[in-house]
Parts: sequence; structure tokens; C-alpha cells
Amino acid sequence: MTRIAALSDIHGNAVALEAVLADVVREKPDRVVIAGDLVLNGPDPAAVVDLLRGLVADGAAVVQGNTDVAVADFDFAAAFPWMIDGVPDAIVDAAEWAHEALGGERIEWLRALPAERRVRSDDTLVLICHGSPGSETAGFDQDLDPSVTIERVARSDARVIVCGHTHLPEVRDLGWKIIVNDGSAGYVFDGDPTASWALVDIDGGEVRAEIRRTSFDTLTVANAISSRGLAGDVYRAATVRTGKLVR
Repeated sequence: MTRIAALSDIHGNAVALEAVLADVVREKPDRVVIAGDLVLNGPDPAAVVDLLRGLVADGAAVVQGNTDVAVADFDFAAAFPWMIDGVPDAIVDAAEWAHEALGGERIEWLRALPAERRVRSDDTLVLICHGSPGSETAGFDQDLDPSVTIERVARSDARVIVCGHTHLPEVRDLGWKIIVNDGSAGYVFDGDPTASWALVDIDGGEVRAEIRRTSFDTLTVANAISSRGLAGDVYRAATVRTGKLVR
């Protein structure tokens, strides 16, 4: 059997990441995978990157998310293609702040991350991506038309697709493929102010996946965001406190 711990959408929340990793260690996974959106919005992007680089040294697979593109290269059109009227100043300010907080070496590490990784367990292929196969920005939204969902999963031969992007954790078993959206390990939107992640067990041809939740000190993180004083920080802090997107 192969056990995979999956997380994503940390968004600069090192407190939540440390709490999740403590839970992950107790599950003794064979592999840890991280599906992007690592540094934007939260108060400690440098600590997040340092933790992730340590995981990579131990064999973890990390991919880039759309907001990582915004922070690394300020390519806001690529990071937020749906914002056709322009990206709000609050996002630009947060990306510039995170870029400066990370420094040159960490930015180069972030910039060099792949868009996708693949892990194989015997005959079962697992794809790690941020949004969906072939895209960092087109995710598996819960209200997505079923035909679009099928079209997106069909872009990969993987049996298991591990992703994030929506900040809404769920396991969606389509029969021939399984979508494991681990939600967000630091900036979740489903109304439960904890960090979400996923555990995937692959035993022969059988795949079992479940969402896990980890508590962290939301007030400390929210206060750290508020004290930064960037445009939009009051909403980011409220999002962390409530587990709901506030804007």
C-alpha cells in the first residue's frame, strides 16, 4: 500500500503549515505532495518556503500555483486570467510584499517549481496539479458543469488527480478517476476555520481518499496579517478567523 498526504493553498500561513505537518507525520505517509499557492496573503511566506524546501529534501513533491506566479514574476494576467478588468491593488500590494519578504534565493526556488508532478504507485498514476490537468487557473469548482469536469479530468491519464485552488475540500469519485481537492492548509473558504488536507491510500487498484482537518491558532495568524497594514489585510484576517472568504 502507498499512503500519500496531500496539501495545498498554504498562502503564507506558516502556523497552519506547521500544525498540518505535525498531523501528517503521525500518519506516516510514503509521500507528501503539495499542490501550489504557497506564499501569497499570509504573514510569513519565507518560513513557509523554508519548511517546504525541507520537505523537498526528504522527498516531497511540490508544484506551483497561480498566485506563486504572481509573487515570483508579477505576471498578474497569467495568475488571474478571469480578472479581465485588471487585478485589484490589494492583490498587487500583497504580491509585492511577499516578493520582498522572500528575497532572491527563495524567489528563484518558487519560480523554478513545476506546474505538475506525477507519482506512481504500481499501476496507479497520481497527478499533482494546482487547478486541473494542464492548468493552474481552471479548477474543479463544485458548481462546474459536469461536462466541463469530464473534459478537464480527461486531459490526464492519471487515475488520481490531487489539486487545490478552490479552497473547498472534497473527494469526488467519478468511477474511472478520483479528484482529491485537499482544500487549503491555511486559507480555507468552507466556513470551518481549520486547515484542510487529504490522505490518499492506494492498495493495488483500490484508492481510498479522505479529507482531514487540523486546528491552528487562527487569532495569532489573523493578528499578524492585520498588523502588516496592507490594503485588503482586514479582509484576509477575517477570512482566516472565520474560514470563509471575506472581501
